Formats: sequence, structure tokens, C-alpha cells
Amino acid sequence: MPDVNIAPIMSEIEMLAERLGRELLTRGEWLTTAESCTGGGLSHAVTAIAGSSTWFDRGFVTYSNAAKVDMLGIAETTLERHGAVSEATARAMAQGALKHSKADWTVAVTGIAGPGGGTPDKPVGMVCFAWAQRDGGCEALTCNFSGDRAEIREQAVRLALSGALKRAMAATLMA
Repeated sequence: MPDVNIAPIMSEIEMLAERLGRELLTRGEWLTTAESCTGGGLSHAVTAIAGSSTWFDRGFVTYSNAAKVDMLGIAETTLERHGAVSEATARAMAQGALKHSKADWTVAVTGIAGPGGGTPDKPVGMVCFAWAQRDGGCEALTCNFSGDRAEIREQAVRLALSGALKRAMAATLMA
């Protein structure tokens, strides 16, 4: 019988997290996360990578509005005016995570994973993201995903990681 090396196959999320880690480690930079609808799934994906303690500072799981205010310093008026699921709140989460960490980069995720909680204006599957760099700007994006709760959360983690990787790589090219 031939000698076969059966290595585990990395998922796309693991590959994105690993590539992001390599990019940040090369630059000597740190990441933090601010999560709502993903409930720590993004931090879980990042910390599944061996050596992530050299580039991942911390994760904030701010599921309730009170947690967003208490842990990230989001103004209650932002939540009242725009709601928890909005680009304004995602930006405030990202900026608050930077303020309350030593990280250089942050990614924030807030949305409606379902199966309930959606409205005509903010349907199930609507997820808002923000990526911020300490010495740079803050970008936000809203996506509408389909699927069940687990599928929506997985898609959100994938997009959050790919967006962070894209921005970190662009910053490397501009440096």
C-alpha cells in the first residue's frame, strides 16, 4: 500500500484567518473583533489558528445594546437613531474596539441571523460590517445573506475575515 499523507483539509474560514494572521504578524500588527450576531464566531475562527496570540489582542462579544454601550462606548443616541443593525453602529463598534484595545485593526459585525427579528427594512440575513485601522479610516458595508441562522453567521464570519485580509494586504502594498 502506498504511503499516503492524509492532511486535514482547511476550511475557507480557517485559510482566511491563517492568511490574515500571517499578514498582521509580518507587519507586527494586532487585531481585535467586535461582534454581535456572530456571537464570538469570528474570534473563535481567529483563535483556532496556532500562534494567534502573537497577532490577536481580544474579542468583544456585545450582543445586547447595553453591552455595546458598556464595553465599546457606543453612544446610546447612535443605537436610538440607527438601531443595533446599521452601518453607523458597526462603525461605532469598530472604533470602540480600537479605543478599548491595543489593536491596530478591528472588524465589527452586527446583524439579524434569524430566524426571527427581521423587519421589512431590516430583514433576516441583513448584516452590517465595519473595518477600521488605528491610523487609517473606517469602512462599512451591509450585506443580505440567505440561509438558516448557522449559515448566515458562517457567511458573516467569512466576509468579515476576507474584508480584514483585503484591507491589511492593501495597507501593506501602500506602505
